[in-house]
Amino acid sequence: MSTKVIRDQPGRTGTTGARPGAMGFLTDTTLCIGCKACEVACKQWNQLPMDEFGFTGYSYDNTGDLSGTTWRHVAFIERISDSEGRRPTSMRAFQSNWLMMSDVCKHCVNAGCMEACPTGAIIRTEFDTVVVQQDVCNGCGYCVPACPFGVIALDLGDGRARVGDHKAHKCTLCYDRLRDGLEPACAKACPTDSIQFGLVEDLMDRAKQRVADLRAQGVEEAHIYGDRAVGGTGGIDGLNAFFILTAPPEVYNLPAQPELPQRKTIPASVSTALAAVAFAVGAILSLRRK
Repeated sequence: MSTKVIRDQPGRTGTTGARPGAMGFLTDTTLCIGCKACEVACKQWNQLPMDEFGFTGYSYDNTGDLSGTTWRHVAFIERISDSEGRRPTSMRAFQSNWLMMSDVCKHCVNAGCMEACPTGAIIRTEFDTVVVQQDVCNGCGYCVPACPFGVIALDLGDGRARVGDHKAHKCTLCYDRLRDGLEPACAKACPTDSIQFGLVEDLMDRAKQRVADLRAQGVEEAHIYGDRAVGGTGGIDGLNAFFILTAPPEVYNLPAQPELPQRKTIPASVSTALAAVAFAVGAILSLRRK
């Protein structure tokens, strides 16, 4: 598959930080019903292996998280409590409420995984999406801790019959479908339009109108996660896949202020260099005194 690479990021404007013509996702969690049709469609189109389903003991979600073989994951956030706000010892019907969110790679404007990759395997495409070139990836795994969202992962197999390729994998925003003028499989399969695909700037305008409508209906907590104009994306400088949430990001297992981990290493590197210089100067002065 030939991939057109965009190495620089010219002309980024607006509140999203995205390049003009950038494509992305708007995921409206208020419309998600937890059907997991997007998960299935993603696996089917990308020929990803089936997960070993199992209950964790603390959630009805049977897939758990994003991984090297699960690029879309519908999270169940069970908000269960008794009348006094304490966690109950038994579950009564219709007792509380659940939140649903279809999580995916954010295709960050400043992608930590792409910065950390030593081989240039992770690139930005003509659609402003972030893609891993499997024929270039050497499986070093440097990209994994560089992602503040815990999205990208190595496919290490299932520990049983299936042996993974030990390379990095994540959502490609269906790059092959985009090149043919088709929308991503997950957005195509979503029965409620919770997952919407299009130009990032258009999606942001749509998200702002949706948030305004929700607040007019009394959902005061509704907000956009990924709009750099209102904060919430830290040093990432905007997301090409953003979300409408009705609770703080931490409730959805999203960082409130995500930061690129490698940015924190700069002060440490500088202090190490200064210490080395001071040591060298001290050694020279010591030799001169002798």
